[in-house]
Amino acid sequence: MPEHIVNTADAEEVTHLQGRWGAHYKVLTPRSREPHGGLGLNVMRVPPGCSGVPFHWHLREDELFYVLRGRGVLRYGDRLDEIGPGDCISCPGGGRLAHQIANPFDEDLVYLAVGNHDPHEVCGYPDNGKVLVRGLGQVGLLEPKPYMHGEPEVPAIFELYEAQR
Repeated sequence: MPEHIVNTADAEEVTHLQGRWGAHYKVLTPRSREPHGGLGLNVMRVPPGCSGVPFHWHLREDELFYVLRGRGVLRYGDRLDEIGPGDCISCPGGGRLAHQIANPFDEDLVYLAVGNHDPHEVCGYPDNGKVLVRGLGQVGLLEPKPYMHGEPEVPAIFELYEAQR
């Protein structure tokens, strides 16, 4: 089969589970990451009693979810809604409206997850204050500081210039 065609049955299933967190997933668009593109499609399979990811929002990325089978619960901002086969969920980026999908039911929840993979993405996690900065490869807690915090009394550029002369 050509490399730009992936059959769901042939795609490798990756398992990422840690207690009640995580899911099994298949990447159906491996060629859609940079430098070939930025839009991706995964098949997600969330076992009973699990949530695939923490409650989060995206600064730059949109996400879409389409439920194939099973049931789940969508947390979207302050709302909780049951979801099931045929439901399509839109989670636009930029608005800081967080979302999360969980499976409190007794059978697997299977859905398609569509989104771009922006190398400069920033995600916020309102339940615990974490921030992901993809371009830095870091997830953590930010500690507010004044803009000039930690800067020397004399800017380093002056010493560098004098040493160069």
